[in-house]
Amino acid sequence: MNSLQLAAAQTASSTWLVSAALVGIALIVVLITYFKVHPFLSLTLGALLVGIVGRLPVAETITAFGKGFGDTAAGVGGLIALGAMFGKLLADSGGADQIVDTIVGRAGRRFLPWAMALVGALIGLPMFFEIGLVLLMPVIFLVARRSGLSLIALGVPALAGLSVMHGLVPPHPGPLVAIAALKADLGITLALGVLVAIPTVALAGPLFTRYAARWVNVPAPALFSKDPDHTSPPADEQSTPGRRPSFGLTIATVLLPVVLMMGKALADIFAPQGSGIRVVLDNLGTPLVALLIAVLVAVFTLGRGSGMDRKAIATSFEQSLPPIAGILLIVAAGGGFKQTLISTGIGKLVADWVAGSGLSVLLLAWLVAVLIRLATGSATVATVTASGILAPLVGTLSPGETSLLVLAIGAGSLFFSHVNDAGFWMVKEYFGLTVGQNIKTWSLMETVISVCGLVFVLLLNLII
Repeated sequence: MNSLQLAAAQTASSTWLVSAALVGIALIVVLITYFKVHPFLSLTLGALLVGIVGRLPVAETITAFGKGFGDTAAGVGGLIALGAMFGKLLADSGGADQIVDTIVGRAGRRFLPWAMALVGALIGLPMFFEIGLVLLMPVIFLVARRSGLSLIALGVPALAGLSVMHGLVPPHPGPLVAIAALKADLGITLALGVLVAIPTVALAGPLFTRYAARWVNVPAPALFSKDPDHTSPPADEQSTPGRRPSFGLTIATVLLPVVLMMGKALADIFAPQGSGIRVVLDNLGTPLVALLIAVLVAVFTLGRGSGMDRKAIATSFEQSLPPIAGILLIVAAGGGFKQTLISTGIGKLVADWVAGSGLSVLLLAWLVAVLIRLATGSATVATVTASGILAPLVGTLSPGETSLLVLAIGAGSLFFSHVNDAGFWMVKEYFGLTVGQNIKTWSLMETVISVCGLVFVLLLNLII
């Protein structure tokens, strides 16, 4: 075979592999958006189709999918479960209410939007977005009624804090999946994620709200009120213990896993290899160990500290796990899809194309996540799919650049929530907005988060 024939054969093979990837992604999108098939089943079928169209034997396709599924479940499954247990205990013990009441109670009327953004970020750190949203809505309504401020002026900053934590800062499942798929350093990603998250929350929350509150002005509904004057507490009194853990103890417990993981990152940078302190901090800062320690500590500081008995704590843990079953399956299936892409050679093809195109890897990662987010409506699906497509590029990147790649994907996965996103409808119904009003507030807020996140990632890339 001469050089022209070889080049033609390689081009044909490349075209076939690209077609396989596009067909598989298209199937996932159509199944999720049109036929309303669960993302777990959609990702599984999409992975099998990619393998078949990419001329990978069926047995090898199944093996690749199984390997990716198992590796991802082993890598992040325990972390997601521990995070859910921690978040549920935080809510059931009254610790979340304590954080909210203390921060909001100390903020003046002018600074309430900033206080709500801080509340959203702190509550969002250990909790899934949907759980945090349900927990915060009564608080948002109560503060809006008592302060006389617009529901949008207070709600959007809180949602911005929740959403940014969900997309950019581990130990949320999205960033954890991307970290595992791209083999990024968790400590570096956490540190850079916080650096990106702080200005992003400020811009997409209190600052953006100044305009959003002018476009849409709605009063707080009477939901969660127990008396005509709306002075009763927003949460279900029967669900919280007789006393709450103190604010300082609650904050310390919430930040404990973050501190342990940051300690590991700092030890890896400054402590000598093999030194005792580095070994200790490396072990304590391993994500599974850090979250496990946080859960065990929370049993005493939050659970027993609020007067919960052993049965109540056990019930809280039991109730925390069923809601995340679907998330675990979606995340693991996304890992299977990623491995199938790699096994067919599509991932290497994309890596070679990016290397020769001169296009910024970070911008490409963001764009891929944005397209999948717009098509499927799922930030998690966008994260796991984009991570699989971009995984082969990691070999050419430094640890810092790999962490920025995780953040670029996370930022892209939050772009413009619309009618195919369950979160869109949750916010619309809770706030009592029309579809148009929800797009002007929630959807645009998500877009501001996504674009600002990308901009700050690109700025950090200039110095890393």
